[in-house]
Parts: sequence; C-alpha cells; structure tokens
Amino acid sequence: MVQNHLTQLMTVVAMEVPAAFDPASIQAEKLKVLHAIAPIDPKDVVFGQYTAWEVAGQKIPGYLEERGVRADSTTETFVAMKADIHNWRWRGVPFYLRTGKRLPRKLTQIAVTFRPAPIQVFHSLEPGSVDPNTLLITLQPSEGFALGFSVKTPGRPLGFSNRSLQFDYREAFGGELPEAYETLLGDVMTGDQTLFVTADFTETAWRLYDPLLSSRHEVHRYTAGSWGPKEADAVVERNGHRWQLGW
Repeated sequence: MVQNHLTQLMTVVAMEVPAAFDPASIQAEKLKVLHAIAPIDPKDVVFGQYTAWEVAGQKIPGYLEERGVRADSTTETFVAMKADIHNWRWRGVPFYLRTGKRLPRKLTQIAVTFRPAPIQVFHSLEPGSVDPNTLLITLQPSEGFALGFSVKTPGRPLGFSNRSLQFDYREAFGGELPEAYETLLGDVMTGDQTLFVTADFTETAWRLYDPLLSSRHEVHRYTAGSWGPKEADAVVERNGHRWQLGW
C-alpha cells in the first residue's frame, strides 16, 4: 500500500504543474518528486499488527488468529511514517503516510495543513490557540473535499470555532460514481496511461522502501477497530502535529 498507492498520492500532491495534461508529462513530474524524497529514517516509521476485538457481542479475530497465518508471524498490517521531500518547494514540510487493516472504517483521505499566519493579530489569545486552515480531500468512500477554517464566535470573550465548507460529488451529481478499479480498467481499454506508473517509478519507490522492510523492526500491537498503535502518534506529535481525521 505504501510503495504503490500512498506513494502515488504523495507524488500527485507534491508534483509541479506538468507541461501538458498527458501521461508522459504527469509521470515525469511524479518521478521528480520521488527522486527528491530523502532516505527515510527508521525512527520515523512505526509498524503494527492488529489484535482481536469484540463489539456488540461479535468477536473480530486478531491477525495471528486468521486462517493460514502462522502463530509467530511478524507480518505488519499497519504502517505510519514521515517522509521529507528535499526540493525548493517542500523543503522542511513533512509528509505523513498512514495505512492499515482493521481500522474503524474504510477511508482514503489527503489532509493538507496550511502554515499558520506568521503574526497573530489577536494578542489576547494564547499562541497556537487558533488552528491552521486545512484542505481535506476524500477519495473513498465518498469523493469530495472540505476546506476547514476557524471563525470568530459571536460575543465575548474572544474565541474561535472550527467550521468547514464542503463539496461531495455524489450529492452534487447524484447516482453511483465509478469505483477506482472501474476507472482504471476503463483506462486500460482506452490506452490512457495517465493514472499508471512507469517502470522507473516502481524501481525508485522500491529502492526507497526496501531498506525499511529489510531492517529489523518492532511490530507494535493495536486493537482491531482502532486507528493503529499508540506509537504511531509519536510520528507526528514529535513535530508538533497531529493526525487529521476530518472536520
């Protein structure tokens, strides 16, 4: 999931505007981003494996209890990491990736957190008390996006509340939208390679992540139905950030 799906999304977010809207131009820009990703520090990576959970009288087995899984398996079912893109645009901006099985719900999102204003004009507020604006792009299960921002609450004392402007494709256009693989299969039949990667992209991605998989690493346990092991929070919190799960 990280080597293919998440890395593709990261390069689409970080790439420069392509010279043209065609497969070759888009693939070239994504590859530039991939080449600019610095070697990932193992300290910025957390692996996890889900354990059993019971809800409403129904027991969900842990990974080691699944059919065909060895009782001593260390196969990871969750990963969270930080990546740094060393180019002029993104130098100093962390990219956080997280994916896993048996999480609370199926959800694919990209959260872009904008930098806070360099000067806070509301001097009566504590520094950091106003959240930065956030662009939340949802790819699954319901495509759309939301722009989150803080607004002043009426009256006194001075305070702010988080609100958002939202757009949902299904609400706007009605009907059933094509599933992701429906779109890809349609592209295969028409010969459109825009959403596909090149051999260079795949090889470069594996050179980036293979050292992490080859190294000895601890696999932390997390309860099925949770958002992963608590150790994953440290990946973002040590830099003063937090995981974004919507507004």
